[in-house]
Amino acid sequence: QVRLAESGGGLVQAGESLRLTCTASGFTSSMWAMGWFRQLPGKPRESVGGISRTGDQTYYSDSVKGRFTISRDNPKNTMYLQMNSLKPEDTGVYYCARAFRDGPRPVEEFGSWGQGTQVTVSA
Repeated sequence: QVRLAESGGGLVQAGESLRLTCTASGFTSSMWAMGWFRQLPGKPRESVGGISRTGDQTYYSDSVKGRFTISRDNPKNTMYLQMNSLKPEDTGVYYCARAFRDGPRPVEEFGSWGQGTQVTVSA
């Protein structure tokens, strides 16, 4: 079965870093673009950024640009979200998902969502 599983969340202080991991199974990673999303308290799910099938191209939302970095290791079926300089407003549940096409895509074009991992940043 196709499955994505997020891990690596936790509780940190503002200014600290976390690295989230998305582990894929049941499909060939190199055939799918991948994205990171988050759901902040009381808000709809929003895009954090994404990475192309080759791993050569990435994109980020304005709110995280310059602080977060997405990478992938296709032979290991793994994608990462390195989060630096975390802020309290980054607190939420973080998800990974896959899409057919590279580049920024509407959230509706992503699927196979993982269960999410909680990130909490204290002031």
